Amino acid sequence: MRSFARVAGSLIALLVASPAWAGEPASLPGGRFAPLFGLDVGQTDFPVAAFSLDVRQVSRAEWAAFLEANAGWRPGVPAKTLVDSRYLASWKAVDVASESPLDSARGERGRGAAGHAPVVEVSYFAARAYCGWKGGRLPSTLEWEYAAAADETRRDASRDAAFAQRILDWYSKPSRPGDLEKLTGSPRNVYGVEALHGLVWEWTDDFNAVFVSGDNRQDGDKNAKYMCGSSATGSARREDYAAFMRYALRSSLTPRTALPNLGFRCAYPVHPQRSRGKVTP
Repeated sequence: MRSFARVAGSLIALLVASPAWAGEPASLPGGRFAPLFGLDVGQTDFPVAAFSLDVRQVSRAEWAAFLEANAGWRPGVPAKTLVDSRYLASWKAVDVASESPLDSARGERGRGAAGHAPVVEVSYFAARAYCGWKGGRLPSTLEWEYAAAADETRRDASRDAAFAQRILDWYSKPSRPGDLEKLTGSPRNVYGVEALHGLVWEWTDDFNAVFVSGDNRQDGDKNAKYMCGSSATGSARREDYAAFMRYALRSSLTPRTALPNLGFRCAYPVHPQRSRGKVTP
């Protein structure tokens, strides 16, 4: 049986061989945005500072490189306070290492697609550790929604019924074994970011902040404002059901949660200064 180091080494080589997947993040200009939830009475939007965002979700090959450098995050090692029992439950790095690299010259999916598939079954704590290792962070919910509101030509298409329906169509597709290895997802938007909508949900740094106040005695009333029938009255766009789905999922998560369709991508300063080091759980 090959050692973990040899497997991870093969994956790192796979990652380097495919610059389209391991390239620089996309830069998003600052602006103003109205998320579905979180606006106070009379408030129309929030300012969003310029930032950079990974073009796609963190891949299995990139995650393997992280595990090689940070043994404390390998399957079965982190404390139960950091991950639940589903953490990397189906992780098979050897299967990824056995694949050949993506044919980047042709820009087509090769047998190495498994290494470029999004890593899933990762907890919030693990995702944060990875982004910190890369010199970045998880995007805020506001930043993620700001990026996800863009289509191929517009910075904010969130109020376009056709765009909203297209996202719902992506979300409604049934997930089948092997789908995550097909490199599919929403097309690259005007910022150069892709696959924000599709089979993989994504962690944000403040994933449950909309529903949690500083005084948790108030949370019952606050949650009632956003859930069930009353939720539409507290939202910015009552017709955006896809966004309702995202907020509902985030509200159901705990930092230890690991799901087979939950991954992440990292955010950075506009001109990221990255340095890598070991990250202890």
